[in-house]
Amino acid sequence: MASVDECRQALQDLAARLDRDAETVRERVDLDRTLACRITDLDTAFHGRLTNGRLVGLTDGDDPKAKIAMSTSSDDLIALVRGELDITKAIAARRVSIKANPFDLMKLRKLL
Repeated sequence: MASVDECRQALQDLAARLDRDAETVRERVDLDRTLACRITDLDTAFHGRLTNGRLVGLTDGDDPKAKIAMSTSSDDLIALVRGELDITKAIAARRVSIKANPFDLMKLRKLL
């Protein structure tokens, strides 16, 4: 099981990667939504905002009103960010759950 600090670092790494590729991401997925990432085995969460192809304002704690909410285990989060776990297979196997409106999900698929 990964630690809270490892999960935080993984999300910060993801934010840095999106920042480097913001223009490409924005072309593929033009969203401005709040985002929550809930780590089920650590009973913790992080939240931020996906906007202009970037993940900004990443901080500890849940956002119950987030427009996009992902739930997963700490190890699966680390594997997803590292590219070691395919998101489509993880969702099909119920290792990852993403709650969002259908239009947002269609846009998010372009990132996957």
